[in-house]
Amino acid sequence: MDRFFKLTEQGTTVKTEIAAGFTTFLTMSYIIIVNPAILTAAGIPANQVFMATIISAVIASGWMGLVANYPIAIAPGLGLNAYFVSVVATGVDYKTAFSSVFIAGIIFLLLSLTSFREKLILSIPESLKSAISAGIGLFIAFVGLRLSSVIIADPINLVKLGDLHSPTVLLTLFGLMLTVILLLLNVPGAIFVSMVIIAIVAFATGQVTFDGFISLPRLGNQLMITNPIKPFKDIVNHSLYGAVLSFLLITIFDTTGTMIGVAKRAGLMKDGNLPRAKQALFADALGTTVGSIFGTSPTTAYIESGTGVAVGGRTGLTAVVVAFLFFLSSFFYPIVSVLASVPAITSPALIIVGSMMIGEAANINWDDFSEAFPAFLVIIAMPLTSSIATGLALGFMTYPITKFIKKESKEVHPLIYLFAVLFFIQLFILGGH
Repeated sequence: MDRFFKLTEQGTTVKTEIAAGFTTFLTMSYIIIVNPAILTAAGIPANQVFMATIISAVIASGWMGLVANYPIAIAPGLGLNAYFVSVVATGVDYKTAFSSVFIAGIIFLLLSLTSFREKLILSIPESLKSAISAGIGLFIAFVGLRLSSVIIADPINLVKLGDLHSPTVLLTLFGLMLTVILLLLNVPGAIFVSMVIIAIVAFATGQVTFDGFISLPRLGNQLMITNPIKPFKDIVNHSLYGAVLSFLLITIFDTTGTMIGVAKRAGLMKDGNLPRAKQALFADALGTTVGSIFGTSPTTAYIESGTGVAVGGRTGLTAVVVAFLFFLSSFFYPIVSVLASVPAITSPALIIVGSMMIGEAANINWDDFSEAFPAFLVIIAMPLTSSIATGLALGFMTYPITKFIKKESKEVHPLIYLFAVLFFIQLFILGGH
């Protein structure tokens, strides 16, 4: 094991790597509960999402550990699952929507075998990268507030504050403050721990009942993709080009940025480069493709992997431990299904993670209006239109225009012009999704 993972070379031990794996899993395990809670809104059976979440996490994290040898965990990402629901809301059924995830996954796989993915990342202005993360943060925070009825629909102002006497709202607010307190106190796995405490309170107050805790893993009675040709037909017939492009761009930015950030923190970068980058980037592409077949939205590298690195994780053994713990979670569907059905348990996690992601807005140069305005459009459009794709489209279309007016067109990478045209076609000609 030492030779395979190069533990001695990285200055770590089996014991340290296992501890790092447990720490990373604890901090990101909320996705096992939150993902079914969100995707069931699209009509997907909860057990289907639960098992698909675990399968994609096991395969992607396992690949990351065994092939790329990095302490980075991968699982379905927040924001992308909410966007998936918004795609279904346009009128397509969830199986058709999974076609867009599948095609995006295939493109991920192909791009991960080339250097194009890294070139694409470098071509995107830092202001837009930061705006995308901040916009998704606002989006998922809004989803959390809406699911828990802290914010409700209003015919005049679109939304308003919900009933503060509602047991669900009160429990959500309690959970939100509890999570904040645990995070400020640096409690390991604060988000997951708070979810457990909220569940106990919900049980004590009669808002939730448990019929069991353990059961044998059961795959859903259907696969989302059974014919590899049909997804291509679905994309054309339902004009889901925008959805494919959105899934592609968001996962590329999110995963690559997270991998670089965690690798830097672990001291694994070599002269500014990420060794075995193709093997690492292939992991989330594989997870996305496999996940779409079983029934979950795209996977992404988790920034929570940094907690495992802080404990001492330096090799792929950390990711393998995470994959194993996800596998063990497959035996606990009865309890997860109940927890996922109570918005007050899952919503605080969405709001908290959203608040963390909005911090990226600090990296935008607000003094340069040619950078600030496109970034602002991305951030404001995502939550208000409930569409990540719309936010991306407005930002990518506006950026070349503001730079042209400022006579800085030469600073805009040719790929940005290409994406501006693609988004224009998707939004104004194809109707957008």
